[in-house]
Amino acid sequence: MANIDYFERKLDDKRRLSIPAELRAEFKSGAVVTRGFKNYLHLYPAAVWNKEVESQLQGNILDERTADLNVQFRMGKSDGQLDGKQGRLTLEQHLLDYAGIKKDVVAVRAGKYWRIMAAGT
Repeated sequence: MANIDYFERKLDDKRRLSIPAELRAEFKSGAVVTRGFKNYLHLYPAAVWNKEVESQLQGNILDERTADLNVQFRMGKSDGQLDGKQGRLTLEQHLLDYAGIKKDVVAVRAGKYWRIMAAGT
């Protein structure tokens, strides 16, 4: 299997992002899309979100950094599944607006998740 760390796509008219066939197994548990740290989105396989991100967000209830991370990642968080035939994931409009994404998308692997950003940024 090819190791894909980057892909480019155009969103369709229903805001769906087509995931390359070689990567679809990575998202068999579903997908989680959140705001990124800057003007991009994070795309996590649901298994990675549930096992690794959730545990990091469970820190001390009075810790300001933990609270800030919870707000950053949970505000507008979207859970979804790839559609069966074409491996598409619908991206919520408010998340696209946050990242400045109109139609052309670039995705870059960042370890166990993906950064989704507008092409040309």
